[in-house]
Amino acid sequence: MTDPSAATPPQEKSVTVGGAGDERTIAILYRPPSAGTSAPVLVWLGGYRSDMTGTKAAEMDAFAARQGLGAIRFDYSGHGASGGDFRQGTISRWLEETIAVLDHLKPERIVLVGSSMGGWIALRLAQELRQRATGPHLAGLVLIAPAPDFTSELIEPHLTDAQRRALAEQGHFEELSEYSPEPNIFTRDLLEDGRRNQVLTGIIETGCPVHILQGMQDADVPYRHALKLVEFLPAEDVVVTLIRDGDHRLSRPQDIDRMLAAVGSLVNHD
Repeated sequence: MTDPSAATPPQEKSVTVGGAGDERTIAILYRPPSAGTSAPVLVWLGGYRSDMTGTKAAEMDAFAARQGLGAIRFDYSGHGASGGDFRQGTISRWLEETIAVLDHLKPERIVLVGSSMGGWIALRLAQELRQRATGPHLAGLVLIAPAPDFTSELIEPHLTDAQRRALAEQGHFEELSEYSPEPNIFTRDLLEDGRRNQVLTGIIETGCPVHILQGMQDADVPYRHALKLVEFLPAEDVVVTLIRDGDHRLSRPQDIDRMLAAVGSLVNHD
């Protein structure tokens, strides 16, 4: 373990993704591992409209600094410090950016820490990595209030007539957000692309241990959704921690402790 007081700030990096007319610059915060360590690098995958400076992401980076681990944080296009138009965002687009970040930094082994929508992207990334002959070895997944297939499972079944009309006529609808003064925006492209990226359709082979943390008072992603995900991970070493009084954020000190314990267990497991 390194001395926390000696930790240096992470390096600011960026990578450009997309061809002509669709280029966006993805902002990255990268903490190199300590010299000589063979431990996996931690990779933060944030949620819808969150950014890499949020509480859980920053705590993951601080944990990496204390342990001498490498850590990667970045903002999807249209989020935080990255370029691009949020309304053009889709799961495919944000997955492409995730892969581009990993290809740019070239970690050999990784533990993915995915929050909410980031849990969906983590699962899709696991599928993509298994199909590739190159790229990092996936050593573990920590999924915090994971929201795989949230567009088709949690949004579309509950659309109002007014929201359906807005999608048809305007290409998007808005709803109030509990986490921001700005409304959430859900586009027709996001919903249609979500159907193409569904993972709750068959066995999900990650090839690594999975630890799920889920609040039972989560109003955005019901805890039963996490239990449904487990049904599609029958071949994996899966641990589920249900937090009776936990909400969707899971950002309280005790929740952070659980997250870091899960991360540490997978780092040491590998």
